Amino acid sequence: MEEAGLLNQTNLVTYFQLRGLFVNQKVQVAVFAMFLVFYALTLIGNILIVITIIYDHRLHTPMYFFLSNLSFIDVCHSTVTVPKMLIDTWSEKKLISFDACVTQMFFLHLFACTEIFLLTVMAYDRYVAICKPLQYMTVMNWKVCVGLAVALWVGGMIHSISLTSLTIKLPYCGPDEIDNFFCDVPQVIKLACTDTHIIEILIISNSGLISVVCFVVLVVSYAVILVSLRQQISEGRRKALSTCAAHLTVVTLFLGHCIFIYSRPSTSLPEDKVVSVFFTAVTPLLNPIIYTLRNEDMKNALNKLMGRKEGKEKK
Repeated sequence: MEEAGLLNQTNLVTYFQLRGLFVNQKVQVAVFAMFLVFYALTLIGNILIVITIIYDHRLHTPMYFFLSNLSFIDVCHSTVTVPKMLIDTWSEKKLISFDACVTQMFFLHLFACTEIFLLTVMAYDRYVAICKPLQYMTVMNWKVCVGLAVALWVGGMIHSISLTSLTIKLPYCGPDEIDNFFCDVPQVIKLACTDTHIIEILIISNSGLISVVCFVVLVVSYAVILVSLRQQISEGRRKALSTCAAHLTVVTLFLGHCIFIYSRPSTSLPEDKVVSVFFTAVTPLLNPIIYTLRNEDMKNALNKLMGRKEGKEKK
């Protein structure tokens, strides 16, 4: 009877309290300024990439189609957590309702998992382009590209629904403090007033396994690409190496967080918040920088877009 009564108290916790990044108010102000700049640059950079790819018909290729998807996901991924964190900087009590917390977890995992699948697809695209160039447009035709895009979004949706469903079914009757600046499954399930050992195993077998398997696939793919590049001429090799280096940088930064957080039991470590900052705010900002500064085609298209706008303004 007592256990049944406890389980019926699932909705006793209607709000969670986020600890945020720092307690010191002076540090909070500096953090606010820094992350406001990061978020603004993330929006500007990624939206500019999407506009440039749509505008320049020379970039209407599979690689840039997937890159535009990556930029869109990065905007959404950063928007899930950073605006709330900026608002909470000026709040003494950093509260988030149970429903808002669940919504944040759902979209966080939707965009994160979709990005993992997308990075894997982008590695496959580069593998076909470099290792089988004569078959590239046949293998990566637009029908295949659209089908892969739909599949990775569906996969992210299934992953997010499964994790969120596991979380909301647990009873929450206190405590209510989340040791982070956003809601995530590992931190939230620790607050459940029941044994979550099985849920933790399911999270590791879901999120952790997806992260590790995709990371291994990506590393193997780029290793095959690098071996293949040894047989190519110097100019083609340089351009391909530049593209692969950009992809590997993004993969390491993004999947490094996922493996670190979701491939171990739900225990808090001092490094968790630092890793979460890179995951939610820094990586979405670095993506447009990495892909534009190391990509001649993107730089030329951006210069053309900016030149066209300046020409219109003068007229």
